[in-house]
Amino acid sequence: MNRILAAGAIGALLLAGAGSAVLAEAAGKDVKAGVYKVEPYHTQINFTVSHFGLSNFSGVLSGASGSLKLDPAKPENSKLEVSVDAATILTTVQKLTDELKDPEWLDAAKYPKATFVSTKVTPTGANEATIAGELTLHGVTKPLTLKAHFVGAGVNPIDKAYTVGFEGTGVIKRTDFGVSKYAPMIGDEVHVTINAAFELQQ
Repeated sequence: MNRILAAGAIGALLLAGAGSAVLAEAAGKDVKAGVYKVEPYHTQINFTVSHFGLSNFSGVLSGASGSLKLDPAKPENSKLEVSVDAATILTTVQKLTDELKDPEWLDAAKYPKATFVSTKVTPTGANEATIAGELTLHGVTKPLTLKAHFVGAGVNPIDKAYTVGFEGTGVIKRTDFGVSKYAPMIGDEVHVTINAAFELQQ
């Protein structure tokens, strides 16, 4: 289940990246057009799921990769393709972290990557957008819509790379992707928050 969340998060991440240009333009920011790549060290996919309806439990995935074609003038032309390794899933319980990679959950050996490809970006206000796309997780592809919030753009003072960043949120149903162990006792809905950074390449 955690894996699914992670995968969903990854898909959201990609989507959100495509929408950042739209959000930045709406906020009056000078965002550069071009081809970007995911900056993996400052990109995190966080997921939260209900634990027997008694508490919420969270985990994280990292090391995302992918590209973003960003067009602030015509955001509808922006394109994002992002993926993340299911094996990077991490929780605060080592036994659970290991279990989530097994065949009854994410099956990281058989389905090593979760991938998201954006299909449409729609601005909804200053610094906000709705991003639609296709998420492939656990060998299943389903549509995913995310709410994206533009965070900022500019030159990273440490590595001097021009960077855009955003936060994206969305919800996926893990059973839709064939991850059904302990559902619905362990929540079917996985809430995903993606904090992502993209570096300009050209």
